[in-house]
Amino acid sequence: MKVGAITSDQMYRIEENGHSGIGMRRFLMMENAGHGIADLVAGRFRKLENKKVVAVCGTGNNGGDGFVASRHLAGYGAKVTAILLGSPSDLKSEEARLNWGIIEKMDSVEIMFGNEITEDVKKRIMSAGVILDSMFGTGIKREIRDPHATAIDLINKSKAFVLAVDVPSGMDPNTGKTYDKCVRADATITFHRMKKGLSGRKKFTGPVHVERIGIPPEAERGVL
Repeated sequence: MKVGAITSDQMYRIEENGHSGIGMRRFLMMENAGHGIADLVAGRFRKLENKKVVAVCGTGNNGGDGFVASRHLAGYGAKVTAILLGSPSDLKSEEARLNWGIIEKMDSVEIMFGNEITEDVKKRIMSAGVILDSMFGTGIKREIRDPHATAIDLINKSKAFVLAVDVPSGMDPNTGKTYDKCVRADATITFHRMKKGLSGRKKFTGPVHVERIGIPPEAERGVL
């Protein structure tokens, strides 16, 4: 049976089945997602050495994917800045905290964090060649407030190649509805399966790439 696009709730249940039922831990899923992001960027640009890459990250697992991608892109020689919109103490999962801890120890990744968009943060976003939108992913359920609202405005004003991670921040992953602000991405990378809200929203998503992250097909039993 061919399976089409799925909802964010179905994705959560599939991840939980993989994590708790099969032992395919979320930490491994995050590693595979971040590696996939970096591979997509590397495939898009022939030369990443000294290219300015800025990952704008939220405090959830979407941000964690951005941390992993930052590490891998630094390995390609890119000049990477990871911006956490919030405090490291606000990180919501063990996986995100572990991956933040790794890039904290890396001289090859510049890290910035806080609850407001400073002039330095603004400069990094506006001068980037590549921006990873790792703010919300499938987690958006409310009106967008600062610092995320300002970050979205800056991303949309930038001349960078913008890659949305999972779903453009500001888009409902189930309906495709956009909130008061939404990232207009040049491309979107989503994980495991297409999300329902991404279909027919190319103005915001650009081309959508579905990246497998190692979740076994058995994790879909009872969900799809």
